Amino acid sequence: MTDDAYLVLLDDTASALGVPLAAVADIACLETPAVRAWLDAQGVTVSSPGLRLLPPEETSAVPEEAERLPVPLSDEELSRVRHHAAPEDVARLEEELLAYRSLVEGHEALLVRALAAGVPAHRVAELTGEDLAAVTAIARR
Repeated sequence: MTDDAYLVLLDDTASALGVPLAAVADIACLETPAVRAWLDAQGVTVSSPGLRLLPPEETSAVPEEAERLPVPLSDEELSRVRHHAAPEDVARLEEELLAYRSLVEGHEALLVRALAAGVPAHRVAELTGEDLAAVTAIARR
């Protein structure tokens, strides 16, 4: 696995890899000369159907022949990409986890629900601001 997110141009527009770039088009790297030049060289725009943005954990699934470009994403941008890439039920839980910081009651139950639904402990910690060790301890119960 790599630590870089990637812009990838896929032939199969029905691919479930990453998210369409148009879904998160307001990312800062799109304004860099390197990304603009890469898009121009590929003959695509931000709204091109085969253009996908992949978080680091998905880059190993990119077909060998696919054109790709590593891109820097801020923590907030990467979080949005992961949120868009998550299945709908997980995305709803992630929204609850983001709201978690303002919860006074019921926070542990929400953590348990998220972990039981398959949201990884590191992602729960990232979204809630909880210490990873505390989340991991709840997951072990």
